[in-house]
Amino acid sequence: MQDVYDNPLIARYASRGMAELWSPKVKFSTWRGLWVALARAERQLGLAITAEQVSALEAQVDTIDFTAADAYERRFRHDVMAHIHALGDAAPLARPIIHLGATSCFVTDNADLIITRRALGMVRDKLVRAIDALASFAARWKDLPCLGYTHFQPAQLVTVGKRATLWCHELLLDLGEIEHRLAGLKFLGVKGTTGTQASFLALFDGDHGKVEALDQLVAQAFGFDQTYTVSGQTYSRKVDSQVVAALGGVAESAHRFGSDLRLLAHEREVEEPFEAEQIGSSAMAYKRNPMRAERMCSLARFVSALPAAAGQTAATQWLERTLDDSAVRRLIIPQAFLGIDAVLNLYLSVAPKLVVHPAVIARNVAEELPFMATENLLMAAVSAGGDRQDLHARIREHSLAAALRLKEGAAGNDLLDRIQGDGGFPALDYREILDASRYIGRSAAQVEQFLEHEIEPVRRRYADCLVVEDDCAVRV
Repeated sequence: MQDVYDNPLIARYASRGMAELWSPKVKFSTWRGLWVALARAERQLGLAITAEQVSALEAQVDTIDFTAADAYERRFRHDVMAHIHALGDAAPLARPIIHLGATSCFVTDNADLIITRRALGMVRDKLVRAIDALASFAARWKDLPCLGYTHFQPAQLVTVGKRATLWCHELLLDLGEIEHRLAGLKFLGVKGTTGTQASFLALFDGDHGKVEALDQLVAQAFGFDQTYTVSGQTYSRKVDSQVVAALGGVAESAHRFGSDLRLLAHEREVEEPFEAEQIGSSAMAYKRNPMRAERMCSLARFVSALPAAAGQTAATQWLERTLDDSAVRRLIIPQAFLGIDAVLNLYLSVAPKLVVHPAVIARNVAEELPFMATENLLMAAVSAGGDRQDLHARIREHSLAAALRLKEGAAGNDLLDRIQGDGGFPALDYREILDASRYIGRSAAQVEQFLEHEIEPVRRRYADCLVVEDDCAVRV
């Protein structure tokens, strides 16, 4: 349809897998699965529910009549009751026992937790692949000296690989946070209208043990080992806030990577891949704009804005339940996952195919290295018998003159020529002094240690993930 708004996260950016996960089909089939699990557990614990009724419900989990459900919702103005009636029409034998003892949040909140867990797993897996790609890049370029920058001004040399470990390290921090959220995610279970389980206690004639067993049976049906011990009608919206904040953390790291890549593309040192027929500009045919990095930053900025709304929602809940969380959660939670999925798709389209230009990097190093080498040069000259104070003054004078010449448009840095032509300096091995590898510190060793201590454990832990292909292709 071209005559109504189409969410770009679905149409252009997110993967098919993530888009399908947040679809009405998955949501409402999960609701039906929850009603099946509830009925089965209630029957197991002695309520008057037959095996035929459970089977009737189970047969309708994936055969949803959305037209009928929509019609019921227009009548009742209540989405859960609409789907209860639609399911009852499809499974009339089970109509009397659907949703027995439950409140709406039994299906809405538990389904959200089930889907959120699956979505977090998808984010985790793509993070692992991005980490692996950056680590491989860092290993390949661990020895290549390049200009380091502070305040985006040339500073002491680093290596291309060492810089990549900075991006990779931040993704590792994000992975730890996503793993933490996954490990801590629990099931709401069967808690009732105000979280007291009163309706279920009544169904089981005051038997607390059976109510606790019901809670655990339904949770286990969906692979959850634990339920939240206490809740109101909903699980705490703090859980949503923490999950969305973790996604926002991934966005922060991706934005930093994208921004750095855009700066390096300007310097023509490192670039994102550029396809054979890709067009950088409709007017300027020569352009190679860093489109993917720019889009990554744009989408990351969107995701980074969502934790504020999730936190405000958690902060403004009233007592045991209020419904002002509903509409905003429908927007925030899926969009946060769709957005970060799109960001990671871009990350995965860039990181394994980064283009490095060693000749440009060497030229940029050569232009700045004479300035950086002056301290070593001074020490060597003093060791060869020179006067430290006199030589310092000469180096300062020559450095200022060479810098001014560069600012006025000169093609190369003539600082060493000036010093070599100054009779006040003793004879020195200038080639050794200007060996860039002398100025990268422990960059290469740090990369090796990072790979050994930080990356290899992740690769071992997620070995299966690294050989699985998924639908992370970048869309138009």
